[in-house]
Amino acid sequence: MQSKRIRLGILTPSSNTALEPITSAMLSALPHVSAHFARFTVTEISLTRQALGQFDVSRILDAAGQLADARVDVIGWSGTSAGWLGFERDEALCRQLTEATGIPATTSVLALNEILAKTGVRRLGLVSPYIDDVQERIIRNYEKLGIECVAERHLGLSENFSFAGVPDRVLADMMSETAFARPDAVTTFCTNLHAAHLARSFEAATDIPAYDTVATVVWKALRMLDVDTLALSSWGRMFSMNS
Repeated sequence: MQSKRIRLGILTPSSNTALEPITSAMLSALPHVSAHFARFTVTEISLTRQALGQFDVSRILDAAGQLADARVDVIGWSGTSAGWLGFERDEALCRQLTEATGIPATTSVLALNEILAKTGVRRLGLVSPYIDDVQERIIRNYEKLGIECVAERHLGLSENFSFAGVPDRVLADMMSETAFARPDAVTTFCTNLHAAHLARSFEAATDIPAYDTVATVVWKALRMLDVDTLALSSWGRMFSMNS
């Protein structure tokens, strides 16, 4: 008997070229689950008024309306803007998405924070492509949660399109450098990095969990729909978590 078809709706920054192929590759292990994407304009990551305005909720709700037309079962914002805007922004966004569409919602950052809480992470390694002040804002927001960023690496980039061009070797080296501080976990914090496939080998080499933000929203969306995520365990140990 064929399993019921499940559709994940994924909100995507317009200049992102990484998260769609990565998300689809993850879900290839679950033939009855498909991902459907809607974009809204995001081209620059900085703390300027123009860059922050890209995340105005009305723009996001317009994109979510397109996903609602596809009758998706959950909507996930595959983006990390709450890292510098404040985690409460994603909490409010999920409420607004559900109010507007009737569809449950989650985000990459809220899913990551749930995993950090579940696994008792207090010392975090943070890897991103961002500029200094964005990275500092993320670190401060995690401090408010009682999580210390004991090691961090960032690349000083602000053009969102450029993030997807960071080579695997560079990302793997950044992850390895944070591991020297022996954090409880490392996160690759940006959904336009080709980093999710590096998690398993990093975990095997260091015994430190690696939580990529493309992967976290997929993990949470599937959990919200009671889908067993064990088939995705090649993408990292988060998918083998029992609860």
